[in-house]
Amino acid sequence: MELSQLSLNNFRNYDQVSLKFSSGINVFLGENAQGKTNLLESIYALALARSHRTKTDKDLIRWGQQEAQIAGRITNRFGQTPLSLAWSNKGKQAKVNHLDQSRLSTYIGQLNVILFAPEDLNLVKGAPTVRRRFIDIEFGQMNKVYLQKSSQYKKILKDRNAYLKSWAVSGPKDQIFLDVLTDQLIELATQIILSRKNFLAKLATQAQIIHREVANQKEELTLHYQAPVPVTDGMTATELSESLAALFKKIADREKRQGTTLAGPHRDDFTIDVNDTDVAVFGSQGQQRTAALALKLGEIELMHQETGEYPVLLLDDVLSELDASRQTHLLLAIQDKVQTFITAPSLTEIARQLIHEPKVFLVNAGHVKEEEEL
Repeated sequence: MELSQLSLNNFRNYDQVSLKFSSGINVFLGENAQGKTNLLESIYALALARSHRTKTDKDLIRWGQQEAQIAGRITNRFGQTPLSLAWSNKGKQAKVNHLDQSRLSTYIGQLNVILFAPEDLNLVKGAPTVRRRFIDIEFGQMNKVYLQKSSQYKKILKDRNAYLKSWAVSGPKDQIFLDVLTDQLIELATQIILSRKNFLAKLATQAQIIHREVANQKEELTLHYQAPVPVTDGMTATELSESLAALFKKIADREKRQGTTLAGPHRDDFTIDVNDTDVAVFGSQGQQRTAALALKLGEIELMHQETGEYPVLLLDDVLSELDASRQTHLLLAIQDKVQTFITAPSLTEIARQLIHEPKVFLVNAGHVKEEEEL
């Protein structure tokens, strides 16, 4: 899979820009605050209908304008497909092949991307919300059913929390209605938990191979999913559902007092171990970065395995954060395999040696030109 063309209209600091890309490695060079990351953000948003930098859509619209648009053309084994995404005071509009998509779940997955930025090192040592978001975004691109179930779960969770909050504030409500919400939550939670566990098992298989190579065969990486109840290999949906039901019965009074749902996928986590030790707690910074790199590169292979297509890789100023060995492993892993977009003030010496014929764009104050044009 690759993104062959990209057009921006009033997106961030860009008035209008239209670019054509190489199927290999594309590099955006420029000083800080010129718009390099905005270009990567636009590709990410085109794929996932959301920014990775802000939750407020109006932040994406150029100052003083009323609407913004991103348009792109993707090429995969089935042919070419135009995509577009627009933001205005009327909301968000997504199109595939020029046809409106009433649900974003039908839009997401047309273009699969993996973003690796310096803050992704927090995947290892950050809060559980970082790792949950990682699963939801990456697995959601590969599996539309998971994306739909996750969306449904969030809606039921919101309704249940509102009802529990009302219970806590103003006293007992209808227990039967709460039971209905709980049953709906458990059904969706069961499917999500089993899907996440399966996803992490597959990701671990891919990441372990890469991690061994980066660590010179001296370390073994493992992932451990942490759910509200023990989830063993081979556990059936019925067994998990019964365990969750027992847990919710046990914590029912506490939930009513606190006015919120105290268990479920929205509170789950996973740990990243190296040689059976939690690398977030006891690992060195080098080990943490190796683990993060292995997970990101493992995603590339897993996405290819699950969808039949390699994703587009976005590297936002990440090369300068990696030492020579990790830069080398990263660049060799993607060379001639994955269409890649790199932002950097300048290319490192290792990158210049390893990248074959990159297409270089120079970015300055919201203007982009191919290097050969200057």
